[in-house]
Amino acid sequence: MDDDIQSTLSKVPEVTLAFWFVKILATTLGETGGDAVTMSMNLGYLVGTAIFASVFVVAVGVQVAAKRFHPFLYWAVIVATTTAGTTLADFLDRSLGIGYVGGTTILLALLLATLGLWYRTLGSVSVSSIRSSRAEAFYWATIMFSQTLGTALGDWMADTTGLGYERGALVFAAALALVAAAYYFSKLSHTLLFWAAFILTRPLGATVGDFLDKPLANGGLAMSRYVASAVLAVVIVGCVVLLPQRAEKGSA
Repeated sequence: MDDDIQSTLSKVPEVTLAFWFVKILATTLGETGGDAVTMSMNLGYLVGTAIFASVFVVAVGVQVAAKRFHPFLYWAVIVATTTAGTTLADFLDRSLGIGYVGGTTILLALLLATLGLWYRTLGSVSVSSIRSSRAEAFYWATIMFSQTLGTALGDWMADTTGLGYERGALVFAAALALVAAAYYFSKLSHTLLFWAAFILTRPLGATVGDFLDKPLANGGLAMSRYVASAVLAVVIVGCVVLLPQRAEKGSA
């Protein structure tokens, strides 16, 4: 069977309130988990990126090869993108010295280029249109860039602007509330609003994660990164088990 039509079944979850709740938890875990490996274990950003990028490649390969929607597999890939995105953004911003603004600009350009190529190739970037391996490849590439962009954007908001982690999180939460209002009370494209919300949940999770594990002197709660990551992982597993997880059938 042709690679592009190997399955007509969607393998991404329906976009519900539960989806967004688990997504924010996953992005927060990505921050604490990524920092645990690169900082607490002192492995550095490059090694951390290599580790999590390898996990992402394996996980997304299994996801694409799957014949139907598997909630745990899907969210495992999402967590892999958030951890890899955390370490990659930190590597670009700090190790390479590009800085938050430079890193954010580069990653935004890559994200927009991926979305543009996806639309030009397949005619839609809606999650309801993900019915082929090619669409899945674009979907996960877009998510990978959005997660990395969100890390850089969250760090820029918290550090460069001087808002700190708590107020930075409030800014992104407010932006998400505006997107939600536009979804219900405006005629803006739901696909556009989906991707806007998807991008914004990452810096929200990044700032919340930093707030949990950064030192008190830096405005954080000084929680152990290992403990915070373990608690978040348990909560995510509980949510996947208890909350409805159905394959996407409608529009984004």
